[in-house]
Amino acid sequence: MSTLIYIHGFNSSPLSQKANSLKTWLERQHPAVNMLIPQLPCYPAEAIELLQNLVAVHAGEQIGLLGSSLGGYFAIWLSQKFNLPAVVVNPAVRPFDLFEQYLGEQVNPYTKERYILRSHHLNELQAIQIDVLTAPDLIWLLQQTGDEILDYRQAVTYLMECKQTIAPGGNHAFVGFDYYFPQIMRFLALAKTK
Repeated sequence: MSTLIYIHGFNSSPLSQKANSLKTWLERQHPAVNMLIPQLPCYPAEAIELLQNLVAVHAGEQIGLLGSSLGGYFAIWLSQKFNLPAVVVNPAVRPFDLFEQYLGEQVNPYTKERYILRSHHLNELQAIQIDVLTAPDLIWLLQQTGDEILDYRQAVTYLMECKQTIAPGGNHAFVGFDYYFPQIMRFLALAKTK
């Protein structure tokens, strides 16, 4: 059994366009791959606990991780902790710095859930920061330089020992994401690509 865990970004959901375009493609090309797109809790510690539990439930299977934005940050941590391959798309690599501007009330546009981000939630994010990657070969960075939300250079520098594909232009949503689907599956070793 092969399981792909897709980890969405901040204020996103399983309804994200990237997740669903990949799910549709997988159903056609690799129907044996079990793709999971969990709705992450709003608060980091709860999200981390959910993801760890998900990995534990599927232990013994071939697991691959795909994380976008904040989900990329979680994917990097899970990859290094559990020795799992991960593809990270325009990842946030220092979200605890970025999120200071989001403190206060938030509304998830997908789920309509209202919640309050407080400074201790930034500490929860910082608690899983990995200063030096122990297995950089497990990570592939997919990065576009036109990301309007995050400074792409942070990810490029932080993940300098990892496989990297840096595409000029694009945006935070990652234009042309579907082009990489076969390569993602190959990197994650989840299915023989056609």
